Amino acid sequence: MSSRTLNTNTVIGGLMTLFGLAAVVASMGINPDPDGGWGARIFPLVGSVALVILGVAECAKGLKSPPPVATSGGDRSTMGRILALLILSLAYVWLIGKVGYLISTGLAAVGALMIFGVRNPIGLLIAAVVCPAVYHVIFYVLLGVYPPYGEWFEPLDIIQGY
Repeated sequence: MSSRTLNTNTVIGGLMTLFGLAAVVASMGINPDPDGGWGARIFPLVGSVALVILGVAECAKGLKSPPPVATSGGDRSTMGRILALLILSLAYVWLIGKVGYLISTGLAAVGALMIFGVRNPIGLLIAAVVCPAVYHVIFYVLLGVYPPYGEWFEPLDIIQGY
């Protein structure tokens, strides 16, 4: 019979679920399309709900697993990365509202890679340019979803010549 325990899986699952719920609430704050449709909020909402479902599944997996035999320094490193990703994701959402998604996505891509140990300056620079460009093409060009604009600065105004 398995013991219910607080282990890495339950903590990760719990954090994923909490963050997913916060993201669902934030997604509902995105303005609907002028015609009243879901528009730009559909993709963040689907991703948020998926995060909640995965978090609950991870938590359930952790509750079914046996208690850990011994703790190691690797657990602290994992939890540090999780906390860093949580802080990065919150900063990313805040930054999108201030400087638009192009700059914030580039910074978040670099931050995520650095959290996982990527330190190559050329790779980080490529990620800072390629990630926002790919998302821009997928969402704005192919799907017609308008990007969130920044309050302080918006590079799309410069790119599009407005």
